[in-house]
Amino acid sequence: MRPDIALDAARPPLLGLRRFLREAEWANPARLGVYLKLLALANLAGLLVLAFYIWSGGVDPRGEPVGSDFVSFWSAGKMALAHRAAEVYVPQSHLAAERAYFGAPLGWYAFFYPPIFLLACLPLGLAPYFVALALWLASTFAAFAAALRALAPRFAQPLTLAAAPVVFSVIGHGQNAFLSAALFAAGTRLMERQPALAGAMFGLLGFKPQLALLAPLALLVTGRWRALAAFAATVAALAGLSAWVFGLDAWTAFLAETPMAQATLERGLVDPAKMQSVFAAVRTLGGGVALAYAAQAAAAVAALGALIVGLRRERDARRQFALVAVVTCLTTPFLLDYDLALLIVPVAVLAEEGLATGFRAYEKTALGAAFVLPAVARPLAETLHLPLSPLVIAALGLVLLRRAMAPICPRAAIAA
Repeated sequence: MRPDIALDAARPPLLGLRRFLREAEWANPARLGVYLKLLALANLAGLLVLAFYIWSGGVDPRGEPVGSDFVSFWSAGKMALAHRAAEVYVPQSHLAAERAYFGAPLGWYAFFYPPIFLLACLPLGLAPYFVALALWLASTFAAFAAALRALAPRFAQPLTLAAAPVVFSVIGHGQNAFLSAALFAAGTRLMERQPALAGAMFGLLGFKPQLALLAPLALLVTGRWRALAAFAATVAALAGLSAWVFGLDAWTAFLAETPMAQATLERGLVDPAKMQSVFAAVRTLGGGVALAYAAQAAAAVAALGALIVGLRRERDARRQFALVAVVTCLTTPFLLDYDLALLIVPVAVLAEEGLATGFRAYEKTALGAAFVLPAVARPLAETLHLPLSPLVIAALGLVLLRRAMAPICPRAAIAA
């Protein structure tokens, strides 16, 4: 076959794929409604399975308690109530407590959080495990839903929240990602009108430092001094309160345990497929630790450079901190699948704006990919060694950056 004929034969499928991604005609309102209902049904089915396991003894087929990671929080709360807060950061003591309190030969569910988070865990130890788990997930999900509803009311409809794959991911792990996403969403919404309160929201996120580190940088670059002062005051107050409640020994023990968190990352003690960072992507593809760190550093430098440029060009606070959320996920090497809940903030911000004024090219595809990512990221990494998360997160960042760089003369909008 002549080369020019072969080229002509190959071009239509490529053009079709480009149009599929660019215009996302598959994401019209009628079809989106069907997709969301199917995802909501999948979440409901998953929740019914979890309820069955609880009814059948509280252990899943892997031999792990339902809401497995919550074992760590609940046990830490009980240890803190028994004036053993510092021992939470001694792996052998924490493991022994988890096994004693739960009454089963469990593996170790690590607690790598600063004593700030022990303040939230303290009341959890007052209730039986499954009661505490239900109260924790219900209260943090309520905060998550309320914060998103206030940030993006068109997007955060009940069906959308019920369908979000990250909801089942967080519930299945018994994790705290609803809380971190709620605080980030609240800070993003309040930044323009109540900067001090917004800064305090980001300060409260200090219980998970890897998700809070870029907030003060963003506040500094954008000159939001009241918010920055509130951030610093909130973190200082929480650190002081936790030191007063639990003693300085708890902070000393936390700092001494830090190398264990690094070892968990480097030795693959948590399956790299469960991690969603650039570091984990390299490890999933078979790369060594040195190469993974180099790739993570390169991605972080590029993402931080784009963030600073975007913050200086963008004037809308919601889009600014939506970009901060994306770059946070690209810069930290310690990002688990449930931490992808943070992406709901940029998804909500962009979807809200698109529903009001129209979407630009490729935006609906980027939003759809980020929305479903928590459902597919880990399975694809485990079965096909295909780590998609950094690519999807970067694509979401690029469409946000494009709006920052071209706010006056946007490309033709695509109907919702």
